[in-house]
Amino acid sequence: MLNITAEERKALKGRGIVSTKNNEIFIARVVSPAGIFSQEQIQAVTDAARKYGNGSVAMTTRLTVEIQGVTYENVEALIADMEAVGLAVGGTGSVVRPVVPCKGTVCVHGLADTQKFGERIFREFYLSWHTVKLPHKFKIGIGGCPNNCVKPGLHDFGIIGQSVPDYDPDMCNGCKKCSVVGKCPVHAAYQDDTGTLVIDEEKCTNCGKCVGACNFDSIEEKKRGYMITLGGIWGKTQRLGTPMPGVYSEDEVMKLIEKALLIYREQGITGERFGRTVDRIGFDNFVAQMLSDEILERKQAILEAKLHLVGGATC
Repeated sequence: MLNITAEERKALKGRGIVSTKNNEIFIARVVSPAGIFSQEQIQAVTDAARKYGNGSVAMTTRLTVEIQGVTYENVEALIADMEAVGLAVGGTGSVVRPVVPCKGTVCVHGLADTQKFGERIFREFYLSWHTVKLPHKFKIGIGGCPNNCVKPGLHDFGIIGQSVPDYDPDMCNGCKKCSVVGKCPVHAAYQDDTGTLVIDEEKCTNCGKCVGACNFDSIEEKKRGYMITLGGIWGKTQRLGTPMPGVYSEDEVMKLIEKALLIYREQGITGERFGRTVDRIGFDNFVAQMLSDEILERKQAILEAKLHLVGGATC
């Protein structure tokens, strides 16, 4: 029987080494930037599975892989082998979790280089913030378009690619068969009684399909960027992320993630999911803080402070 304490098991889990049901064998969770592995890294994972585990590798929902059947005495050697090829073993705990981008980089619907952006977020907020304890886990999902394949709206911080159309009705010729209407996947584009094209902004998801579709150039792209959703939860209870107003650049999104994390650490309660913190504080209040730079002035103090527990205690 493996003779280690509950605290030692907890510490191992915090490093991405998770106990299995029999408490004798472990799973090692291997994390790559944005779910992309080089050939060398995949080979290293395969070699580690054969050398330190039972030869099996399982995929996770967060684009990580788990080496199965790892024994306690092999843990440190396995971690060293993964780090030698630029892979991290982790992805657990009340911290920023591995970033999940869709395949927008190569997808025909993609409006952004999601994998490159995902790696930028990974390095800034998964690696650099990995020692910053939060009230609960914090998940970031990036969708390259409104198809939402990786369900960014169910992440704590959802990022969705946007292409905002700029429609000039004066350029519309009222074609008998409108090419834009045929392109719109959500039926936000239609022709009125005069044959003039109308775009229902309430229905429009900014997918970009209409941009350039008009034979008379009535629709161009006004802005390309990202929509942000806050507070998505998928688990024992669910909460769909609430959209922030506006469309943001990549650099702006990076600042918004930082501010969201600082507010969450400062004003969240230990054990409280991010979405519940947003609801308790009030969405409008939370967004107002995110759009201000005032929280950044307290950054160092927030990072050094203890977390809040229920009842006003700290830890």
